[in-house]
Amino acid sequence: MPSKKSSVAKSPGAATVHQVAFSWEITGLTAGVDEAGRGPLAGPVVAAAVILDELRPIAGLADSKKLSASRRDMLFDEIRAKALCCSVAQASAEEIDQLNILQATMLAMRRAVEGLRLKPAKVLVDGNCLPVLDVLGEAIVKGDATVPAISAASILAKVTRDRWCSELDARYPQYGFAAHKGYGTAEHLAALQAHGACPAHRKTFAPVMRVL
Repeated sequence: MPSKKSSVAKSPGAATVHQVAFSWEITGLTAGVDEAGRGPLAGPVVAAAVILDELRPIAGLADSKKLSASRRDMLFDEIRAKALCCSVAQASAEEIDQLNILQATMLAMRRAVEGLRLKPAKVLVDGNCLPVLDVLGEAIVKGDATVPAISAASILAKVTRDRWCSELDARYPQYGFAAHKGYGTAEHLAALQAHGACPAHRKTFAPVMRVL
């Protein structure tokens, strides 16, 4: 049995709020899960789930934030080519506004796990919260730096969201999404003041609320 249990809320993206550690070894496939985009003022939160192939190791996996953009792009392609399976999912800005960012993140993570072609025996999630899953899960603080499958998931999630921001920049160049990726930089805040919010902005985030 897990060494620590937590009650689970019943909302769509409900999460446990404590780390849960396994006190015995689970056999079977393991999926790593991570997200990108909790902090930005616009766009979806993106989550990825990855089951790596032990027979096809990938060198250089690390926390996506510690890697250069070019290195992330290279690893993105290698992960998709070598992993047993992977899945990328998201929760939209509208869902973030409806649920709050934590619950929307848990929803995106759950969607990513459910999108895997193979069903894992256990799921390792970066952080200290777990989405509602029908398999055993463990939350690992700083797991994106220590667990290869979580590192791979963090890379898939960040590259996917960064590319989404570049596409959004082409539609709304006045905001500079390609540069700041939606985060509340001085440039972004100035653009919000000058142009108001665009449809992709998260309406419940304070800097956006102030210009609505």
